[in-house]
Amino acid sequence: EGWEGCLSIPGLRGIVPRFRRIKVRGRDLEGNAVSLTADGFHARVIQHEFDHLDGIVFLDRMESPASLAFEQEWERYILGSDL
Repeated sequence: EGWEGCLSIPGLRGIVPRFRRIKVRGRDLEGNAVSLTADGFHARVIQHEFDHLDGIVFLDRMESPASLAFEQEWERYILGSDL
């Protein structure tokens, strides 16, 4: 689980479960097979963006709305900054 936000839903953050490591397979612009393994934040970003291809936003992946926070609250209470 980790915090996510999205430019499609500005100003909100929430905790979203994602795989820590993923393997991606696809084709490049010339049709050649490509693959990569992504870990951590990179894996999270790929999963987040792949969801958009299916019309899914991070809110749809949240297990509970209890972690949903406005960005200003998130910065103050979660990150501990007073911006």
